[in-house]
Amino acid sequence: MVAGAVRLLATQGPPGASFGDVLKETGAARGSTYHHFPGGKEELYRAALDLASDRALRALEPVRGQPADVVVERFFAMWRALLTETDLRAGCAVLAVAVAGEPAQIRDDAGQIFRSWQSHLESLFVEGGLTPTKARSLAALTMTSAEGAVAIARAERDLETFELVAQQVLTITRQSMPVAKRI
Repeated sequence: MVAGAVRLLATQGPPGASFGDVLKETGAARGSTYHHFPGGKEELYRAALDLASDRALRALEPVRGQPADVVVERFFAMWRALLTETDLRAGCAVLAVAVAGEPAQIRDDAGQIFRSWQSHLESLFVEGGLTPTKARSLAALTMTSAEGAVAIARAERDLETFELVAQQVLTITRQSMPVAKRI
């Protein structure tokens, strides 16, 4: 049910991710919603956001210790794969919840996930040779650029803007890297 909620949030946003929608998507029994999520839709959304966050963080682990440009390429590749595999129908479930006017606690949870992603990127950039100051600003730029580019690609039903943004962030990243770390 949680994975189904992630899929629906990423493709339909909260309006298309009700308990009924999740049940239809997953084939789960109606009684299971109240058994597993006695706190209601908010509890389901929190679990879905946690799963989406964990997936993103795990996707970045293979580039730990690599130069910053490799990390940036991996981050954009993760989003590119989601867009292409879903024919531009899916985006970021966390962003969908953050902008949909959900209750404050759910928006706060989304904000915390974005902070954790930014912190994770920042730590990867530092491990890859950037100073903490450069790593912090590059992490913010990378995350916000990717999130915006994903949303625009879905709206335009085209990857062109996404690819332009990815290339520009990669160019800025390479300019920020110590000469010895550049590929």
